[in-house]
Amino acid sequence: MPELNGSYGESFEEPEELEEPEELYEEPPKPKKKRRRRRKKRPLLTLLVIALLGAGVWYTLHSQLFTVTKIDVRGNRFYTKSQVIELSGIRTGFNLFEFESRPARDAILADPYIKYCKFERVLPDTVRITVEERAEYAAVPYGEQFVLLDEDGLVLRISDSEPALPLLMGMSIIEMTPGLPLQIEQSYLLPGTLELISIMDDNDLYFKKIYFSTVIIRAYIYDNYYFEGTPANIIANMQGIRQLLEEHYKQGITRGVIKVGNNNYLAFSPQID
Repeated sequence: MPELNGSYGESFEEPEELEEPEELYEEPPKPKKKRRRRRKKRPLLTLLVIALLGAGVWYTLHSQLFTVTKIDVRGNRFYTKSQVIELSGIRTGFNLFEFESRPARDAILADPYIKYCKFERVLPDTVRITVEERAEYAAVPYGEQFVLLDEDGLVLRISDSEPALPLLMGMSIIEMTPGLPLQIEQSYLLPGTLELISIMDDNDLYFKKIYFSTVIIRAYIYDNYYFEGTPANIIANMQGIRQLLEEHYKQGITRGVIKVGNNNYLAFSPQID
């Protein structure tokens, strides 16, 4: 049996582990950025281009192409188109883009008959005027003249001839300036009376005249046939009044008084005051 070197139980040293070489990691080279060439600023050239464009636009807008040759009027009923143009004070021959509408609009709105006015530029050569007029609604006798009102009680004009409108009689006039509301002593009756005229018109009825007193009115259908009551009561009883009128029409009744009160009260009498 071969002899072993060293005594029994002697420890042996482990061989030293060989260190593995460190791996070298190298980042791939970054691509070089291409340098952009900066364009040289040319402020004078830019200003020149802008100036040329501006001059071109200015020349185009002020050329003969945009000379106004037509004035279009819409929405007029009481006034003719030529009268509306006359109110505006404008004429053809000016440049469309040089036109200032405010003075012309103010001139038109100064007329009591004009309620609304708008100006528009219509390329290439037209100015359009759109108006909304106040309608003649009732008339108030004043001596031998007549004060014409719209539905809101605004004075439109004073006429020498009697118009085909409901006449509001017995008023004590305080102020009747065209373009301003009519001022009367019985001011508490006027709004309701104008509303009554509107409702009667919606029901195909027509008042020839309406007499004012202290608290009530007399609304005449014929010369000798009328309603008597407050405007509010007459408006509230309109359905019953219409039915009664239809019955009287069938019977040929054209004379008498219908007294109108609260709670649909109606009383007819052939005797008139």
